[in-house]
Amino acid sequence: MLDPLRFAAALGVAIFHQMFWSWAWTSIGVPGFERTVAADVLYPSAAPFTWFGWVGVEIFFVISGFVIANSASTSSPGAFLLGRALRLYPAVWVCATATLLVLLLFGSGPASELILPYIHAMLMVPKGVTGQWLDEVYWTLAAETAFYGLVFCAMLTRRITLRQLAFGLTIYSTIFNAIALLVLSCTTSSDLPYLVVLMFRVPCAAFLLSHGCFFALGIWLFISANRELTAREKIALAVAGISGAAEIYFFASFFLTSIPAIADQSAFVPIMVWAAAVLLIALAARRNRHAAGTASPEAPAYLRILGLITYPLYLTHNVIGAAIIRALVEAGFDATSALWIALVLLVLVCWFICARIEPAVRSALTRALAHFGKLPKRLPAPRRSVLARGLRLPRPVPVKLTAAAS
Repeated sequence: MLDPLRFAAALGVAIFHQMFWSWAWTSIGVPGFERTVAADVLYPSAAPFTWFGWVGVEIFFVISGFVIANSASTSSPGAFLLGRALRLYPAVWVCATATLLVLLLFGSGPASELILPYIHAMLMVPKGVTGQWLDEVYWTLAAETAFYGLVFCAMLTRRITLRQLAFGLTIYSTIFNAIALLVLSCTTSSDLPYLVVLMFRVPCAAFLLSHGCFFALGIWLFISANRELTAREKIALAVAGISGAAEIYFFASFFLTSIPAIADQSAFVPIMVWAAAVLLIALAARRNRHAAGTASPEAPAYLRILGLITYPLYLTHNVIGAAIIRALVEAGFDATSALWIALVLLVLVCWFICARIEPAVRSALTRALAHFGKLPKRLPAPRRSVLARGLRLPRPVPVKLTAAAS
């Protein structure tokens, strides 16, 4: 369930960037290195169906909360940290280097402007409020790494439970999103308070202010996959869901008021798309709980492959995808054909990355780390059918839902 959903979310983000944001960004004037390699093509007739594809990121965050809760509950702190590094860094190194080469070969502007963004991308560290990302999609990695760090620190304490972490993130992020919604209702997009709140959505993603609720929701769904939630936990799950919907509504409203091409659209469309994805995860979690203690069939190999392709596809679709579309358009293809050909080519390239290049880089990284000492191991899986009420992060838990990033 999670692998095809993750792939669909990545595809939605890719279509959003290539069929909408590639030309609609001029209404807002947000700069980015990908502008230097993009073709001068427009897809205004597709805007009603593509403008909300960015909500795939919010779906990613919910899935990440679910998957990371699973990983943290079956690993020691060291094994968890190593697993995240081995999962994320090889793909980032490959994709960021490919993006840099494309920008150097086909972009405009001095190469020196790319050095610092490339270093930030390779290290997966936030760029701060100022400066540019090597590719604007990398801002989500700042939120992901912040969440991983929070989970790792909680594991080190051996006192904080999954439910406590979920409660904390729910409250923390809900307060900020409630303030954002209040600001939205009292100001316009040109007012300073509105701009300040909006600024925290992307440049300050590492604080998990607006997006922490999505990770919390993923944790609640993971717990619900193993046992019945208590009444208080169900309330927290609902609050996290409402907070997530508020964050989506705030950003969608900004889009609708700033971009004339979609002024007639509804901010509830991305909320409904996101809610449908969350419902699918919740249904899968419920089915998992009811099937506890029974053998779970292995997911088809092609679904696993889709899950593995998702990560490099997300990292390459924007800059590299734009460059491919530009080359195809200059070769005589119409804009729509160029887009779909580019997506197919990217999927094939990303399959090669995840099937051949990534494993080689990961193996080399593992051997390098082994020189510094014995690598940590995952804890043995116990035979438990449900979670304890006060689940502690290091405690192993059997979960039958599979995902490529687990």
